[in-house]
Amino acid sequence: MAKEQKDNQFVKEITDMTVDFPQWYTDVILKTELVDYGPVKGTMVIRPYGYEIWEHIQEELNKRFKATGHKNAYFPMFIPYSFLVKEAEHVEGFAPEVALVTHIGDTPLEEKLVVRPTSETIISSMYSKWVQSYRDLPVLINQWANVVRWEKTTRPFLRTSEFLWQEGHTLHATEEEAREETLKMLEVYREFMENVLAIDVLTGNKSEKEKFAGAVNTYSMEAMMLDGKSLQAGTSHYIGNNFASAFEVKFLDKDGKLKNPFQTSWGVSTRLIGALIMAHGDQRGLKLPPRVAPIQVVVVPVAAHKEGVIEKATELADRLKALGIRVELDIRDQSPGWKFNEWEMKGVPVRIEIGPRDIENGQFVAVRRDTLEKTFNKIEDLEKLIPALLDEIHANMFKQSHDFLYSHITECHNMVEFKEALDNQHFIKAMWCGCRECEDAVKAETAASTRVMPFDQTPIDDKCVYCGKPATRLIYFARSY
Repeated sequence: MAKEQKDNQFVKEITDMTVDFPQWYTDVILKTELVDYGPVKGTMVIRPYGYEIWEHIQEELNKRFKATGHKNAYFPMFIPYSFLVKEAEHVEGFAPEVALVTHIGDTPLEEKLVVRPTSETIISSMYSKWVQSYRDLPVLINQWANVVRWEKTTRPFLRTSEFLWQEGHTLHATEEEAREETLKMLEVYREFMENVLAIDVLTGNKSEKEKFAGAVNTYSMEAMMLDGKSLQAGTSHYIGNNFASAFEVKFLDKDGKLKNPFQTSWGVSTRLIGALIMAHGDQRGLKLPPRVAPIQVVVVPVAAHKEGVIEKATELADRLKALGIRVELDIRDQSPGWKFNEWEMKGVPVRIEIGPRDIENGQFVAVRRDTLEKTFNKIEDLEKLIPALLDEIHANMFKQSHDFLYSHITECHNMVEFKEALDNQHFIKAMWCGCRECEDAVKAETAASTRVMPFDQTPIDDKCVYCGKPATRLIYFARSY
């Protein structure tokens, strides 16, 4: 009885998410060994379990990038400070977060170096060397790298001083081609979120205030976390020729004229790991989408000391591995109950249990992490059942995300409705006059910011939700990470 009570207490090490969601998040990421705090404030150490999620994100995105004609490259992380100041809006946007190298040993550098906060400047400087003719276009390059932005308030995965990401940087002969690329990559991200991370998102255009420093237009996808806050999960920017002009990137066009090309950039980061934790998790811990889960199936022998149990568990694990499924066979010296709790906390999509009675009956037990449903299945059906079950779990997790998102959006026509919806942890769908003053006032009063203007601009009112003046745009507001 005492041992059973100990097993039942295991998951209680995680804070109740309905009482303190941020602490629940911290407990989960530390106790499931996704990450740990680095010795420098604001940095994180991504542990193997967390890094493998990132590896699967990379694999899935690389497939999509290469299918759309992009190639991977790598650019230096040290950037001359003079590069940063060439584009006025860019330097203004990033200066507060920039880390600078001023000395080598005790010797001052002739020019300060910026530790990469983003790469538009250094990549544009290289494009000025590589591009001479319309025949050199388009340039379709992606980089997987780390970046440094010295954030004041940090939280692992969501906002850290150093993080991992990918950044696409493309050049095009015409504005039309560049704008098409910007929206195409936004759709690549949206499809990835649905079909890999099982998260539904809102997409659209950012306001002038919220756009990327140096961009003409920024498009974003916003994911709803289980506490009703928004997480900007990825962005795609139409940059125009702001950086091309600043760095003298020019090409000789078909008409014999020298022109600046049009540029895009787009990126997602390790913030996506934070997104899938806070969009799918529950009181027991993680709930990982099967397509990025480091372990898709865990096999736990029950009464492992009895003859034939470990052998049969090993056989099941090997058969699943032969299908390309990521499998863990847990034969550690711990009770089955302890293992069940741990693997549920770590979010493994499917747990298989096999014991002496199951072997006698030619069956195994399968437990889904998304619903905790337990089924008894014929061992001979293993290869047919488990891949289908993983797909079913993914589909159900996406449906849950979709339903949660759209049941937590409220149309608001005045600030009374607006504040009530926010208190109920909802996104607000409202009309806006487009004035920066109203945008700032809403944030000051409610801590909610503009998130995206949806592509479907069908109005729901003719007045701004804040000032009551004629509205020009439909937009989503939310508190955010």
